Amino acid sequence: MALFLYILPILAMIGLIPLIVNDYILAMVYLIFARVLLATRRQKNDLLAYLFGLFGITLAEYLFVSTGVETFSRQSLLGVMPVWLPLLWAYAFVTIKRCLRILDRASI
Repeated sequence: MALFLYILPILAMIGLIPLIVNDYILAMVYLIFARVLLATRRQKNDLLAYLFGLFGITLAEYLFVSTGVETFSRQSLLGVMPVWLPLLWAYAFVTIKRCLRILDRASI
């Protein structure tokens, strides 16, 4: 059940993509999501996971797009990807970290 509760915000964020067509507004909504979700139930290294996801994925997505592996129709960040995408991935990194901790405790 705890895993589902951690994954639920990611599903909500993904669900907003077709509903909010303005990339900058969607990015602001994602920042609000992250701020609220990181402020509640703060765990060790959440901010580090968020920042790693933010910068690591921005670089990775940029490389994928520049090599033609990926393409996006919404290109508001660096002319290659939607500005909200790294923010979604950043919070996904926090979710992955939290879920792995739960799974690690369950396997003991």
